[in-house]
Parts: sequence; C-alpha cells; structure tokens
Amino acid sequence: MTIIKFSDEYFMKEALKEAQNSFDADEVPIGAVIVCKDQIIAKAHNLTETLNDVTAHAEMQAFTSAANYLGAKYLNECILYVTLEPCVMCAGASYWTQISKIIYGASDEKKGFNRISQTIIHPKTKVVAGIMENECSELLKEFFREKR
Repeated sequence: MTIIKFSDEYFMKEALKEAQNSFDADEVPIGAVIVCKDQIIAKAHNLTETLNDVTAHAEMQAFTSAANYLGAKYLNECILYVTLEPCVMCAGASYWTQISKIIYGASDEKKGFNRISQTIIHPKTKVVAGIMENECSELLKEFFREKR
C-alpha cells in the first residue's frame, strides 16, 4: 500500500477554495480546512454575514466541524490551514482545541493574534506563516477593492 503525503500547498489550495466560497457569498473571503492524518476532516469559510454572527469565522466553523467528525473536543492530532492569520478569538479557540499546528497564508496586520500575543495559542501548537501568501492576500484585496 502506497501512502501519499500531501503538501502544505495542496491543503492551502483547499482552504482557498473555501475562501472563494466566502467571496462568492459576499462574505470576507477567508477559508479553513482541518487535516488529520493527511485527510481533510473539516472545511469551512466565513459565515458572519450569512448567520448574522460575529463569531462565525472560518476557523470557528472548522473547529466545530472537526470536533463533530472526530467525536472529541481536542484536535491535538490535527492541522488547521487558514488563508488569513487567525484573530485573537480564533487563536484563543485554537488553544482550547489543543490543535497541533496552525498554517496560515496571509498575515493580518491589524487583527492577527501575533499583534497581540503569541501566548494566546497553546504552547504545543506550532505555527507556520506565509504558505501561498500572495494568493491568499490577493483574494482579500480583490474583495475589498470591489467593496470600495
């Protein structure tokens, strides 16, 4: 049996597809996927406008979906791929999930958790930034250009 190892770029492309779903729904285009043992177990995108809920960020939707899939509240064997650096709320939620790794595309200069404190995430969580950064940031820029 051959085991195929997917790349970070492969999974970030899947998160970008989710971000495009947000864009198409007139939501801020942020997408997230959660991977466990090289398998996507959750896909999500922003639903804050659709649900009229400020907490309906892509990451929050993905955490709930992954926990339901696994039947467990801890995601310590999982990786979150998200197109934009998590905000403080989503980083705080990631702490409680004990997710093993967060990989994000574009940095969020204004509201990203790194601007406040890196200790918001769990001490065992590894963070990787800048995977497909240009593609992730370009979708956001296009969305806000159209809004102005």
